[in-house]
Parts: sequence; structure tokens; C-alpha cells
Amino acid sequence: MTPERAIVESAYALACSLPSSTAESVAAAILSCSESSLRAEITKRVPHHQHRDLALAFVDRWRCEAKDVDARTVSVALQTAALSEQTHRDSHSVELVWTGPDTEDTPFRRTEQAILQVLDAAKNRITLVSFAVYKIPNIGKALVRAAKRGVKLTVIVETPDKIEGEGEYSTIKALGQEVAACSTVYFWPKENRPLGDNNKVGILHVKCAVADGEWLFLSSANLTQQAFTINMELGMLVRGGTMPKKVEQQFDRLIQRGQLREIPP
Repeated sequence: MTPERAIVESAYALACSLPSSTAESVAAAILSCSESSLRAEITKRVPHHQHRDLALAFVDRWRCEAKDVDARTVSVALQTAALSEQTHRDSHSVELVWTGPDTEDTPFRRTEQAILQVLDAAKNRITLVSFAVYKIPNIGKALVRAAKRGVKLTVIVETPDKIEGEGEYSTIKALGQEVAACSTVYFWPKENRPLGDNNKVGILHVKCAVADGEWLFLSSANLTQQAFTINMELGMLVRGGTMPKKVEQQFDRLIQRGQLREIPP
């Protein structure tokens, strides 16, 4: 990777993680301050400790990996990334998704339609999370289509074996052999879960699908035929903005830190 490329990638990552005004303030400090005073100036300008740590890490990477890139170039790269990210944030759309009794006044997209749109839009990666998975042929076919396009599939489920009180079934079998064969499947091990006052462990109750950090389907609906047809379920379909990427990154971090464990193929 060239020094210039390292700066471009780091500037974009920082702009995605900071408020636009904060990124602009860091860029201004880089342009106006000497090397010896820059860290102190950033510390003064960025009061939020997490944002400050990210900004200082950006400066450290610049000095370690791209020290020959001048301050004006680095500042312009960060300003450009901040403007691009702010434009992206401003352009997002949110649509309500529904399964249940219809009303004439408020037409909604149906739950299965929305999740299929996310899966079919994916070009690079899909993260699919559900508490329950059972009898979802159309979703399974969409996942297989995505895999054939070269999309990386990450599926996260409550348990590989059963849901207490709901009868036993294999999550892998419910996904279908084709989906299981082309996906990396994770679950939340019981030993990694907190205990409640009743000595019962927490459950993975999330239901969502993310594609390429650009699309987010978030719903009360499990990946079950009942949830797609006869239940009353409410969710939303988000395109653009920061939410899809943040959800994707949250599950990536849980995997990286070992909170979620891969189910062997």
C-alpha cells in the first residue's frame, strides 16, 4: 500500500467514526499546527475521549506509515472524506416494513419482500442475524444466489441445536444444506452470556440483515414462515446513512473478540 493510499483509507475510516464537525476540526488542526503541538491541539479540540483517541491514532498512522505526505494533503484528504461521509449520511432513506392485518390508509412493504431486497442487493457481504430460523425457502434461495455472485455470507443464530421450550430442531438443517455450505455460521455460546436474577442466561433476540454496510433490515420478525405470513411484525428497511455500517461492525467486533463462536461446517 502506498503512503497516499494509507492516508486516504485512514481519513475515510476516521470520517465515518466522527461527527462531521469534529473531523473538520481535526483537519484544521493538522493544517495549522506544528508537528510538536498537533497532539496537544487535537486533545484540546476533541473533548470526547473515544473520538480523541481515534483522531490521535490517525495522526500516529500518518507519521509512522506516510510521514512523507505533507500536512496540507492529509488535511484535504480528511476534509474530503468528512464531506463525502456527511453527504452519505444525509442521503439515507428509511421505510417501514409490516406483516399482519392490512389497513387501507397506510400501505407498508411486506417483511419477506424487504429482506429479499437486502439479500438481492448485496454485492460483497451479507450479515444475517435471527433468534429463530425455520422453513424459509425463499430466503435460502436468495442466500444461495448471493453466494454464487461471490457474496460472503455470515449467519448468526441463537443456538445451533434448539430453543428452550420450542422443541428441538437443527438450525443448520433449517437453513438448508446449500445455505449452510456457503455460509459461515456463528452462535452465542451459553458461557459467554450474562445471567439474570432468575439464573437464566440471556438470549440472542436480534433479527436483522445487513448488506455491504449500505442496507439494513431490522425487524421483530424471526426467519420463519410464520413471521412472514400470519404473525403481526413491524420493522424498517434502511438504505444509506451510518446505521447499516454500524450494525455490521458491531457483529464483526463480537466475532473478533470471541463472543460469538463459529459452528463447524
